[in-house]
Amino acid sequence: MTIRDSAPRLSRRGFLAVGAGALAATAVGGWTPAHAIPFGSSDATLPAPPSFPEGIDLYQQAYQNWSKEIMLDSIWTCAPNNADDVVRLTNWAHENGYTIRPRGAMHGWTPLTIVNGAPVDRVILADTMLHLNSVSVNPGGDPATVTAGPGATLDAITSALQAHGLGFANLPAPGVLTIAGSLAVNAHGAALPADGEGNVPGHTFGSLSNLVTELTAVVWDGSRYALRTFTRADPDITALLTHLGRTFLTSVTLQAGPNYRMRCQSYTDIDWRELFAPAGTSGRTFESFVSSTGRAEAIWYPFTEKPWMKVWSLAPEKPAESREVTGPYNYPFSDNVPEPITDLLGQLTGGNPQIAPLFGQTYYGVTVAGLAATASSDIWGWSKDLQFYIKATTLRLTEGGGAVLTNRANIANVIHDFTQWFNERIEHYRGLGQYPLNGPVEIRCCGLDQSSDVRVPSAGPPTIAATRPRPDKPEWDTAIWLNVLGVPGTPGMFAFYREMEQWMRQRYNGGDSTFRPEWSKGWAFGPELPYTDDHIITQGLPDTYREGVPADENWDTARSVYNRLDPHRVYSNTFIDRLLP
Repeated sequence: MTIRDSAPRLSRRGFLAVGAGALAATAVGGWTPAHAIPFGSSDATLPAPPSFPEGIDLYQQAYQNWSKEIMLDSIWTCAPNNADDVVRLTNWAHENGYTIRPRGAMHGWTPLTIVNGAPVDRVILADTMLHLNSVSVNPGGDPATVTAGPGATLDAITSALQAHGLGFANLPAPGVLTIAGSLAVNAHGAALPADGEGNVPGHTFGSLSNLVTELTAVVWDGSRYALRTFTRADPDITALLTHLGRTFLTSVTLQAGPNYRMRCQSYTDIDWRELFAPAGTSGRTFESFVSSTGRAEAIWYPFTEKPWMKVWSLAPEKPAESREVTGPYNYPFSDNVPEPITDLLGQLTGGNPQIAPLFGQTYYGVTVAGLAATASSDIWGWSKDLQFYIKATTLRLTEGGGAVLTNRANIANVIHDFTQWFNERIEHYRGLGQYPLNGPVEIRCCGLDQSSDVRVPSAGPPTIAATRPRPDKPEWDTAIWLNVLGVPGTPGMFAFYREMEQWMRQRYNGGDSTFRPEWSKGWAFGPELPYTDDHIITQGLPDTYREGVPADENWDTARSVYNRLDPHRVYSNTFIDRLLP
């Protein structure tokens, strides 16, 4: 579904030919931008931006999101050298009727950067990763902190922290994510405390947004756009801690805690009915793993009986059974898609959705064999090296689902209800000869953004984060992430996601739980596409952030902050204009 717009442009084949070697291949025939057609070149095809600021490289470059469902042959892209360049760029855009979209690792699904089908002739992408990627650690502060440019990756930040004996307790799986991109969509990991485990000062079991102690953004000062630094005590910062691309961060400071060693054990021999059993059931249940170690993730391949269960635990000393690892990404069979999987993927995308059961069973078999072949079923190392396990070469799938906020004692029942519903529905469709879903179910848990975790004076948690606590439900302390993946282009996939989303919004909407979107994934599903259900976008999602929250800390408060700090909507697009008018 390549974007169509009103601006002149090359076909993908043409752009590839013009920029020979300009696009680097990735897994399963994918590509990511590498080189570019510079401004002023005779090969440029887009209308030239007038009087573009001097000293900022400008070029035409291709764009794609993670699942390749939003793809552009070329769009004007620039590379600011420093924060002052971002200010100049923003004021130029305001004066000339352009919008600026910060661009990081492009590891996302949503139209928060580029909107499918919208004109892009007056849009400039600002690449934050080329120059705005500094990392500086202050290990002696109270708390210890790290300050990073918006384009610094989580890999780079945690490596710098590790050199000083510091780290984060709760990390997303892809280390390639930029810190600004992570904060924009409320990135999180799969970490809860084990029973009886306390929180170590500097750490949080909530999202990365809850670690921020200070940030700098480009905002309107009444006459022009300028840099402004917000401390965690500034009331405006709560809207910026998870902002959905409605601002441009130029610097972020986060607190950190002592680094630690972890063990990760993989299990592939537990039947899903046992693993996802209701609360209080004996056996090797998800609930029992959370109780004993706190940190767990299930990956349940479609039409298989036994999920891949990863269980992390604190381990200061290496267990005798574990293999020590000294770097991240320790599942090469998952990061580099094996030939049997690519062969089946080709059939799925070639119009044979009925091979979905074989696809899931093959992926499960590859996982079991891969864990054995790489001795990766029981590994031990530093925290970041065990928490980062998704590379850019991992199979790129679409995702739908979201977060269920509830109390810890309800984890097993939430997961049980969902997995029972999911199994019944895919078996129902299989009985009809239909296979709308062919990717795995992913189940993780993490804590909420508790104010007590923040080591500096704080105005409160991120306003529109999925991990924001409900003040009227203080017993709710857990976010359960329920996601289902599918191969892009699968017939009936988005209709299934819509059915699933509607069920989740209805089931998890009462005294024991509530449902919120995972901002980086798919939501507001219409019958044919995500992000198209107007009722959810304009009413359902805003209401989610009004329920149980004081009027001065809700969705409408965040909107007012964005509109005051960027009244000319330089940092917006047509979709954000609907979501956050």
